[in-house]
Amino acid sequence: MVMTMTSVTMDRFAATAEPYRRELLAHCYRMTGSVHEAEDLVQETYVRAWRAFDRFEERSSVRTWLYRIATNVCLTSLERRARRPLPSTLGPPSADPFAPTEPAPGDVPWLEPLPDGLGLDERGDPADVAVARQTLRLALVAAAQTLTPRQRAAFFLCDVLARPATEAAEVLDVSVGALKSLLQRARSRLEQVSLADDDFAEPTDAGARRVLDRYMAAFERSDPAEIERLLVDDAILEMTGTTTWFSGKATCLPFIASQAIGNAGDWRMVPLHANGQLAAAAYHLGDADTYHPFAIVVVATTATHLTRISLFAEPALFTHFELPATTTGGRVDP
Repeated sequence: MVMTMTSVTMDRFAATAEPYRRELLAHCYRMTGSVHEAEDLVQETYVRAWRAFDRFEERSSVRTWLYRIATNVCLTSLERRARRPLPSTLGPPSADPFAPTEPAPGDVPWLEPLPDGLGLDERGDPADVAVARQTLRLALVAAAQTLTPRQRAAFFLCDVLARPATEAAEVLDVSVGALKSLLQRARSRLEQVSLADDDFAEPTDAGARRVLDRYMAAFERSDPAEIERLLVDDAILEMTGTTTWFSGKATCLPFIASQAIGNAGDWRMVPLHANGQLAAAAYHLGDADTYHPFAIVVVATTATHLTRISLFAEPALFTHFELPATTTGGRVDP
């Protein structure tokens, strides 16, 4: 009898809670800036929810209840470590594209890219999917990392997910007045950070996809002239693992041409989607025509040009995108 009741309860819990798993993972990712942490925190959320399920009295919606658990799990986790930055949030841009890159001090926990398949449900209404993509953009997640954890939670719940103040206050277990104070401080800190770009092209835009295709082909052919044609004048280039980053084509292009693009055939690029943006997996040539994971590259584009290139130089990230550990192929003719 106990086994039957447990089975029934588990089925009811799964039917009640599982539909929210993907959006909770996206929420935990926005809070922490880490894919693997988000996955662990969602798992912890469901363990806690399962243990408390028999005491859930439905005084709030299941969604609000789960967000409250997930948010508090994130806040507890964030007490134990520093924020996850991008190089562009650590200091001013570098002026010399020919100088050696500056290694980051210590073991910096860098912001990570999120595969769209983990955080977005592409089967939904196209308008809703477009809005969801905007809530995962790198610029937004990176900017929010400058906030305190509780300010971050208030900002994401109210200004990004558009939850009512009363619901957000319930999630954070604070009064509405305290929530508004957190939100005001978050908005004040972010007011000088650009979170939107009117020229930003959606990843479904045919022109944007052509930009990505041209960028990938240019790297595979070692064609800096094509990269020059693709970059806007105020383009940004950054790579995790170093505090060196560049602002403006005048420094981005010389760095790419002298230190990054290499020879024709040195790179293999695989198109991806990450953070609601176009992206690519960059494999670098090793021995015996075998290409090894180098970086996940997330790009921001207009319909005709590249505006930002963010390289996440961590081969372990390839597993989140279900990419092979190596790939093979002959060199590309210049």
